[in-house]
Amino acid sequence: MYWKFNLMTSHIETLLDKEDVTLHELMDEDDILQECKSQNKKLINFLLRPEAMKELVKLITEDPEEDVDEKVKYKYPNTACELLTSDISDITDKLTEDSSLLAAIYAFLESDGPLNPLLASFFSKIMGLLINRKSEFMLNFLRSKADFVGSLLKHLGTSAIMDLLLRLITCIESNEIRTKVEVWLNEQHLIERLVSMIDPSEADEKPVCNASQSLCDIIRLSREQLQQLQDHAESDPLLDTIELPETISSLLSHMLDGDKSESVLTSGLAVIQTLLEYKRCVYAGDDLCRPEGSSEQMTALDAERLARGVSNTLTAVTPRLKDLHNILLDPPKQHYSAMQTTAGMLDPPLGNSRLQIARLISSLLLTNTHAINEELVKLGTMNALLDLFFQYVWNNFLHTQLEICINTVFSNTQLDTEENSENILLSQLFTECKLVQRIIDRFQENQDILCCTPVGCRRGYMGHLTKIANDVVVNTEKGNNTELIKSYLKELPDDYGEKWDNFVLQSLAATNKANTLELAGSHPVQSGSEDDDSEFRDIPFPQDTAMQQAFSDYQLQQMTSNFIDQFGFNEDEFVDQEESIDDPFKNRISSLDFNAISTEDNAPLSSFEQVCNERIDHFNDKDSNEDLWEEKQITFSSTSDNKQSNRSIVSTTSANVGSDDNSSSDSDEDLDSPTVIKQASSISGPEKMDTDSNDGNTLTYDDTYSYIES
Repeated sequence: MYWKFNLMTSHIETLLDKEDVTLHELMDEDDILQECKSQNKKLINFLLRPEAMKELVKLITEDPEEDVDEKVKYKYPNTACELLTSDISDITDKLTEDSSLLAAIYAFLESDGPLNPLLASFFSKIMGLLINRKSEFMLNFLRSKADFVGSLLKHLGTSAIMDLLLRLITCIESNEIRTKVEVWLNEQHLIERLVSMIDPSEADEKPVCNASQSLCDIIRLSREQLQQLQDHAESDPLLDTIELPETISSLLSHMLDGDKSESVLTSGLAVIQTLLEYKRCVYAGDDLCRPEGSSEQMTALDAERLARGVSNTLTAVTPRLKDLHNILLDPPKQHYSAMQTTAGMLDPPLGNSRLQIARLISSLLLTNTHAINEELVKLGTMNALLDLFFQYVWNNFLHTQLEICINTVFSNTQLDTEENSENILLSQLFTECKLVQRIIDRFQENQDILCCTPVGCRRGYMGHLTKIANDVVVNTEKGNNTELIKSYLKELPDDYGEKWDNFVLQSLAATNKANTLELAGSHPVQSGSEDDDSEFRDIPFPQDTAMQQAFSDYQLQQMTSNFIDQFGFNEDEFVDQEESIDDPFKNRISSLDFNAISTEDNAPLSSFEQVCNERIDHFNDKDSNEDLWEEKQITFSSTSDNKQSNRSIVSTTSANVGSDDNSSSDSDEDLDSPTVIKQASSISGPEKMDTDSNDGNTLTYDDTYSYIES
């Protein structure tokens, strides 16, 4: 924790003490951002100098030369952007107070040529900070510009500029100022100009895609804002403009009139799909719905606002369904007229535009409106989708959309007409589209391929076709159209009526059973304390696994109430805190019964204690001033002397204790450890440890070992 004592200082402090220090020298330091964010006053004062601020703004708005060092081209601009957006109030105030700095920043947007993507990201980040911190000031500043929206849309192909447009709508915290911004942008015809960019005349696809993405984000963010504020929310002018039938009709005209473009169709359909995003709601009442996965129920006000936008969208889309249907039959020219795949040649490929139309139809069917259903029946759109389903065998994206469409038709309620209630799309599926006949025939074709060809391969649509067949069976038993589906099944030709019954009982049942089996078998059930061990006792295990079975029985036994009594300590032993902590141990030791050792057997032990008492000097602090912990020089006797001494002492000791059988010692071992250690008197001569050969009671390491062994 050196920093607590200011033992670590930044090199920036040393640089700032120099009179001629430059901005680039400071930016070469790795910790300049950390020092700036930690409110280093000397550093901030240096950055606030007019020449330093101009240099920082220049680094993020002007393209560097091509032949400059990479540090100048990338590191300095990035560091400059981080310093300007470090959210230091003095730096932010300086940017807005100095009109020349703000003008230099805005001039980057007015460039005629394509923008540098890296510098554009720096520009967007700084403008986003200023809009967030100085909202009202920036609103007045942007209003003062001749055509801010036009300059913004001119460079919309750069993703960072699209982000700036969204920042302008979402980064303002004040509801009042945000409303002013939205009103001003709507007066500048932002929505209409974005819609006009989704046009085949645009040579570049990037502006088209970014315009579509901007419209989708505005729709989602505006609806989310209204849901949060509820009754307190004011009308959103941008969302209201997008949801107008005239705006949607204009978008469809750009998409479908004249030459058709794959990217324009895909981008425009994405906007319409976003307007119909009510499909992500699940109904929680008669008229209310809530977003899927949400714990809160959608309010009546939210449902009313959403219904108004969806209704306007359906009004604009219904007259153009014929044009969308024709694209399913004759798609626009794609980048690849033919595509070679591992499954064969696609000529032409399905294309993203036809896939998005299939998605749009699945969303339109969820509305279950008479005008949409009637137009789809008239055009035969469901039949066209079924043809594409079987044509593009391996396109599971398309298969999923058709399966959703058919399931929706089965689930929709019958609509009241002047004569009676009917579900005209359901009727078309069973009659004109011959759904049941196609299911049976395709299953049979797939079976023939698997059985009759040497290398059979299951068709890619079989999984979704199985789900469709199951939908027919399920809705025959329960649902909004049970009786109607039964009547259509009875009207099948005789051969297909019988085939359908056999198919449900045999092929479909076998497929469903195979789909429910887990790969590689089922997972083993893990045993727990609740398992009944009687289920395992009757299993006739082989004789050689008896031990394993006994261990398994032990693992499966239940913990009984007397487990604590049988194992471990009783909790009563820990109640009295004043008792000694070793009392439970003493109580248990006292219950142990040891046999007393005979006097004869005790002889070696008594001799050992006697020798120890004679040879070991007890510590006596009163009679000696010697430092007990003073280091002493230790010397060791040679190995040969040790061996000789060991032999003589062992024989003497054996004779004294009268034990012939236990005279074994370490004399037969070649031990290199010290044999005799003796402390010499500290008064006489140098301190050393030596062997007293004249003392018959000298104790050696081998003696001790011999006594213990005996």
